[in-house]
Amino acid sequence: MAAAQTKASLVKVSAAPNGAQRLTYKVGPFNIIPGQNDIGYAGMDQKPKVDGWITRIRPDLTYVNGKVPRVDVIHLHHGVWLNMSRSDATAPGLPERFFAAGEEKTIMSFPKGYGYEYEATDRWLLNHMIHNLTPVPTKVYMTLEIDFIPKTSAAARGIEPVRPIWMDVRNGSIYPVFNVQKGAGKKGVYTYPNDQPAAYAGGSKRNEWTVDRDGVLVSTAGHLHPGGLHTDLWMRRNGARLAKPACATKSSAEARKRCKQSAPRGYGSNAHLFRSDAKYFEPAGAVSWDVAMTGTRKDWLVKVRKGDTLWTSATYNTKRGAWWESMGIMVAYMADSGPGHDPYKRRVDYPGDPTHGHLAENNGHGGEKTNLPDPRKLPDGHRIGGGLVDILDFKYAIGDLSLAGQNGRPPVIPQGQSATFRNLEGDADRRYHSITSCKAPCNRRTGIAYPIADGPVQFESNTLGVRTPAAGSTEWETPSNLKVGTYTYFCRIHPFMRGAFRVK
Repeated sequence: MAAAQTKASLVKVSAAPNGAQRLTYKVGPFNIIPGQNDIGYAGMDQKPKVDGWITRIRPDLTYVNGKVPRVDVIHLHHGVWLNMSRSDATAPGLPERFFAAGEEKTIMSFPKGYGYEYEATDRWLLNHMIHNLTPVPTKVYMTLEIDFIPKTSAAARGIEPVRPIWMDVRNGSIYPVFNVQKGAGKKGVYTYPNDQPAAYAGGSKRNEWTVDRDGVLVSTAGHLHPGGLHTDLWMRRNGARLAKPACATKSSAEARKRCKQSAPRGYGSNAHLFRSDAKYFEPAGAVSWDVAMTGTRKDWLVKVRKGDTLWTSATYNTKRGAWWESMGIMVAYMADSGPGHDPYKRRVDYPGDPTHGHLAENNGHGGEKTNLPDPRKLPDGHRIGGGLVDILDFKYAIGDLSLAGQNGRPPVIPQGQSATFRNLEGDADRRYHSITSCKAPCNRRTGIAYPIADGPVQFESNTLGVRTPAAGSTEWETPSNLKVGTYTYFCRIHPFMRGAFRVK
């Protein structure tokens, strides 16, 4: 989609710590079409009018009346803020990606004395993917709350500039996602790319970056999708080894324990720098966006050298379900100078704190009873071996649990045969759909924790559509090797859509 110049206006000014001003800008409004799940671009025509330093960023999404939408209704799938006036450190062919957030709404902040340098002539572009989970059109604003210190302010004296270091397990991809199957990995835990031998298919390791100059990492936090447990940031230095703790054997047991706890973490020449944990407020656990990621402590400050390799990984829980189109991103910020710790001599990966608490827009957990039928108890529907199931107007034409009569019953596919699902809205209408297996009866209320891809037999169409982020096809065939039984499914993009088919 071509970049659109949208109106951006300053809506609020207030005081912030360390002599900064807290400025809130809104960008839009964006006209959100029914079921929207596109990647779009918007130029930001208004920003601070003077040079200065940004020390904190908090993103949000609001309706035109200022109310924050429920995450299970409409949410920010991702937002990436780019500075078109600079080049990206880890992907030089791209503009500088200086901040990013998703449904978890991570807040970025720097320790006192550090800031992202801003020039009034900088050109900003917002890459956004606003996801409308409903068939109802609406309008929303993106908001960006920044703590800003003008360069002419006394508070600006001595601030050390930082630059963003974008670390991503699929760095450089337009839509950097990977799939996590139920039960994958070891003991219900799957780490990408470690547990995917073909992650990079013999090409360059997209999760790695060679440090281009000496410096100090000052902060980072992670980005995951539902099911995610944590992202990790590592450093590898040729010839380096982690120091062993010189704990006095005659000291007390408590002193020896503290000594070992302060020892550097990692293995071989790989030093562990930080684990950004997903702290779920969701009662059902790691199955929703009711989550906050942890960020580094103010005293993290890790020394790096030119030639070091930074690399990252993302870990998901696979006991509950599959997680299609997952992500693993960590944006770190690096200064060229300043005090710091050697991760090969002392521990630096102490746990951080969540960047925010539970958000009210995440209260719609879902899973309550509805009037939808249990498809296992319904009589047979149409016989469709080798036939078509069209998707139109947010419904599966046959087998949709919301339909009455014959079309609402599970259509029958003879064992050994397949049926083809066809998304009639996946091209010109840009309405993307999926057929994703879920545990029967899969008929409870939609929320941020229900339904999930927890079918005992997994099948997945990928996102049916012809444009990114879709898979490039509007058709998908059911597996021909399914055993006799009733199979339930939902649409990951619009999870109120539920359906079933029967193999006989």
